[in-house]
Amino acid sequence: MQIAALLYRLSITFWTGGITLFTFILTPVLFKSLSRDQAGQIVGILFPGYFRWGLACGVIALASKLVMRTCAPVPVVLLIIMLALTSVQAFYIEPRAAALKRQIPSFETTPREHPLRREFSKLHGISASCNLAVVAGGIALVVML
Repeated sequence: MQIAALLYRLSITFWTGGITLFTFILTPVLFKSLSRDQAGQIVGILFPGYFRWGLACGVIALASKLVMRTCAPVPVVLLIIMLALTSVQAFYIEPRAAALKRQIPSFETTPREHPLRREFSKLHGISASCNLAVVAGGIALVVML
């Protein structure tokens, strides 16, 4: 049981720390330092690994929590919600957004009103909301440690 508790703590902190670093430090620095197209290309390359990292940490955390057999259902429910949101991002939103990005020659020269840009913006908004919810869930889980 001590190994399960250790794996739970590590996976929660690695997941939450990784999301926080990527969302609030790495991505803003890229978009401030590079052109929008260059930063978007780099972030697009990183996204598949980013989501795999979240899914791996989430699965390890959930499995560890279930092995621990603690009575508190809140962490398990939070983990399930966080995994569901990350799965939607990884398997639905990211592939569609990446396909749209390949069809847009440049985000710097393509007008915001262009149908592909509007569809991309919609997916980006949904993904950002999912991401912030996962961050909030992760912070709640860290506080509950």
